[in-house]
Amino acid sequence: MAQGIVDLTKDSFAKQIGQGLTLVDFWAPWCGPCRMQTPVLEQLASKIEDRATIAKVNVDEEPDLAAEYAIRSIPALILFKDGEPVQQLVGLQQESKLQALIDENA
Repeated sequence: MAQGIVDLTKDSFAKQIGQGLTLVDFWAPWCGPCRMQTPVLEQLASKIEDRATIAKVNVDEEPDLAAEYAIRSIPALILFKDGEPVQQLVGLQQESKLQALIDENA
């Protein structure tokens, strides 16, 4: 996966979101807006340093996780803080909006 972005599976998901801030992108390779979101997340990952982790979940490979969080449209981004979802965004998001969301919750 891209630099600074962690790929999550159902086995690694709970451990990753359990502490601190994690922004999780639920996506699929066939989704055009998802492919447009990735470079935005890469830019964000290079700027936020250790304040948060950026992660991705491929909904085709992890349908149980997508179902658990009621993901119906992708890209869907959920910000988790210490294991709890703080905010969910659906659709292509601007870097500035995601940066502000992380800053508000850091």
